[in-house]
Amino acid sequence: MKKNKKISVFGFCVVCFVLFAMSFSTAVWSQHPPKKYRNIAMTAGSIAVPYERTLEWTNTSAFAQEMYKAIADKKITAKMMVTKEAAPRILLARLLLKQNIAEVNQTIQKLMVWGNCGSSWALNPKGDYDFPLTILTTILWKFGDQPDILYPETKNYLQNVLLSEDGGKFCYTAPKTLGLHVETENHMLMTGGSRYLKNRWIAQHGNRDDYYDNVQNGLEEKLLSLLGEMKQNGLYEFNSIPYLGFTITALLNLEAFASEKVRSEARNVLDYINFSYALSSYQLKHYPPMRRRYDKAGIQELSVDYNTAFMKSWLGYLKGVTFDTTMGIGKEHAAFGACMPYRPADRVVQLLFDKVDGYFVRQGHGPKASPEISGAGKHFLISSGGVNRGKKSEIVARPICLFLDDKAKNISEIIHLAGPGTDFMEWNNTGVYENFACAAGPVLIPTGMTAVAKEGNWAVYAASKNVTVMVYSTQKLGLMAVFEDVAPLVVFNEVVLANANPNVLLTSFTFPNGSKLNYDVLAKKDQWVMVAQNGKALDRDFDSWPLIDGEL
Repeated sequence: MKKNKKISVFGFCVVCFVLFAMSFSTAVWSQHPPKKYRNIAMTAGSIAVPYERTLEWTNTSAFAQEMYKAIADKKITAKMMVTKEAAPRILLARLLLKQNIAEVNQTIQKLMVWGNCGSSWALNPKGDYDFPLTILTTILWKFGDQPDILYPETKNYLQNVLLSEDGGKFCYTAPKTLGLHVETENHMLMTGGSRYLKNRWIAQHGNRDDYYDNVQNGLEEKLLSLLGEMKQNGLYEFNSIPYLGFTITALLNLEAFASEKVRSEARNVLDYINFSYALSSYQLKHYPPMRRRYDKAGIQELSVDYNTAFMKSWLGYLKGVTFDTTMGIGKEHAAFGACMPYRPADRVVQLLFDKVDGYFVRQGHGPKASPEISGAGKHFLISSGGVNRGKKSEIVARPICLFLDDKAKNISEIIHLAGPGTDFMEWNNTGVYENFACAAGPVLIPTGMTAVAKEGNWAVYAASKNVTVMVYSTQKLGLMAVFEDVAPLVVFNEVVLANANPNVLLTSFTFPNGSKLNYDVLAKKDQWVMVAQNGKALDRDFDSWPLIDGEL
């Protein structure tokens, strides 16, 4: 009995120590100088992110006003008051419209700090308070000096109660994880950015305490370090649904309200994100590989990701630009983007709709990730689907897609290919090159698209705007070659003649001009499917690819 009692006491002490350590691990960790949250250093590549801005953006947007109204008209329920970020976004929309000002102020004063910041999980069930915190920070900065809109007592309650983060801490690790689990970048930016902006607000309104001085307390240095990593290495949560939306939201806050150093770095990261989007999309159709979450793998729509929503919000301020204003899950994010000062660089806007003479671009995302590969012509874009790197990678691989100048909204409406089988966890859909794509599965043709000619497994399609698509399709091999400004029947005959041996076609394709591509559609998941061009070996190790490389 005594022995068991000693063991019980010892076990109790261990549990108490662990709980104590877990309670404080993030705070202790955050006191150190800036950390590398990914600990990689990618090279820039041959294509630089464009920053030039000469476009004239209007000051008002009817599209933005429509979004504000749609959100402002939503009813705020009791549940919204104590979960994530729905209520603050509705309140922000009403303030932007100067609608029901007194009621909005009353509602803000009824909000509570219902949890803590950082990722929520089993031992931190009340995490995620940084979601509403980020929007409440925006409300303070946009309206805190307008007492007729944000009443003084509301501003004080917002600043002193609801904005719960201040000082120089920086949470590199998720709460209650003993400092062993790195926090996600969206939470680091939301929490750290909101803390930084509260400090800055208080300092700019007369408080000279070093606690609120972002330079003296070290917070600015830590934020700049994180932003610098993201600018150099891109995003870990690339193309994420839903987390990219929250990452961009936090960056927009910093770009609008931070010091000039931080504003500049936040703008650089936003410019990278939007340039990446422009390269791998066409006419706001975007279906790239993404990291997080697996439950989003079934999405079929081509333009529901959050980057598309933000892009539409900004395009509403450009005269002469027409686009599909349909907004699905991203309306709240788009409304936020519309009310902030950031606008994309000129080159980004151009590439959304005009691929000029085409390009071939490879985007690296670092070790154990998936690359993005895009091959564009004047009137089309081939977008790679990427590759899953094991369950823990949280990467959703998608089909290789052919985007055309059309009104397609769903993947069933475009030519696409993937394989083997239907389980994206087994795919390596990196088989994209200039005017070409291949995969270990069939090429799927949308209903209503009729072949101009067929022979065996070959077919040719007059797709749109002088775009001809040559297809070879079996259950274990799909090939697609895209041509512009040529006669479909001529291309058909020349391609079939140049690739007459089906056994050779399993590993190589020859264009009518004699150019030859070699590939391995069953390549390992850490290798590019493309093997060689005209006998010259290609760099297949995409874990070591630079950020953006190719010919543009």
